[in-house]
Amino acid sequence: MNNRFDVRSMGQKIVYVKTVKVADLPEELRLTAGDRDTIVSVHNEQGQQLALVTDRGLAFDLARQHDMTPMTVH
Repeated sequence: MNNRFDVRSMGQKIVYVKTVKVADLPEELRLTAGDRDTIVSVHNEQGQQLALVTDRGLAFDLARQHDMTPMTVH
């Protein structure tokens, strides 16, 4: 018996949340990051970046406000 919970089977969209180093971003984005060393990126299931935000909590709130299920990527 498989007890694994799969939100996709419930029709919910999943987004992936990961921390990124500001130093790895294009220059135009690095300039807007202020004194932060990291920010948080939100991606859809195809890997397309949907948003860059200041912290993980905001990323999760943003996803839920848009009826998406956030998942942390390590």
